[in-house]
Amino acid sequence: MILSENLKIKIRKIKENAILPHYAHEGDAGVDIYSTEDYVLKPGQRILVSTGLIMDIPKGYEGQIRPKSGLALKHGITTCNDPGTIDSGYMGEIRAIVINHGAEEFNIEKGTKIAQMVFNKIEKAEFEEVEKLDDTKRGQGGFGSTGLN
Repeated sequence: MILSENLKIKIRKIKENAILPHYAHEGDAGVDIYSTEDYVLKPGQRILVSTGLIMDIPKGYEGQIRPKSGLALKHGITTCNDPGTIDSGYMGEIRAIVINHGAEEFNIEKGTKIAQMVFNKIEKAEFEEVEKLDDTKRGQGGFGSTGLN
């Protein structure tokens, strides 16, 4: 099997304590991203967490901010607007919108892994307006129409 060349992302630290993203294990889909600030996240509260990084994501790609499964399971900490899309044209600081669904306050310290980022190739859609669409077996069935069993 021939593997493609890795996607090259130019990155710049805008805060001295920023940690460059990296893959924790061989074969991981997402890179960990880290907080550069201390926060106290109360139950039900959401905040914008600083990473201290700016990325130049190549045209035709996006970065997706996603939750860390361990934070979600153990503490109820997850990301909002999941996944959060970082477009290739965005040149501001990478930040994560984080919410506490847990019952207790959660302390985020400088250097804490707060989310992960996955990079995806983007396909552009071309839209064609039509008078009628083809019928399918499913039709308009959705929102649990197939049942739970």
